Amino acid sequence: DGLAAFRTFLKSEFSEENVDFWLACEDFKKTKSSTKMAAKAQKIYSDFIQADAPKEINIDFHTKNDISQNISEPTLSCFDDAQRLIYSLMAKDSFPRFLRSEEYKDLVKKQKNRNQKRWLPFM
Repeated sequence: DGLAAFRTFLKSEFSEENVDFWLACEDFKKTKSSTKMAAKAQKIYSDFIQADAPKEINIDFHTKNDISQNISEPTLSCFDDAQRLIYSLMAKDSFPRFLRSEEYKDLVKKQKNRNQKRWLPFM
């Protein structure tokens, strides 16, 4: 529920690509097959990194350039720097605003209601 509320909030700010990228990287790191790893790396690159990507993330030129140069032979850590930057951006910028948002307030209310129902089934 928390991820869904955060994603809704990010959509309202036109920045849901950040959490989508972070989640794609987490999934990528679990990849065992080198064939699947290459395909997933290329998908992440084309969706989030390359110029004019449909969900292009905001990372510095140096990080983007490093990924571009190494994408032909990806490793499980090839997106780590970009993922760290995006995580930091969300932690310092988006998430604090989310904690003050209506989406978060609704989530807290929903959780309180669930907890009351769980502990007080007669209500």
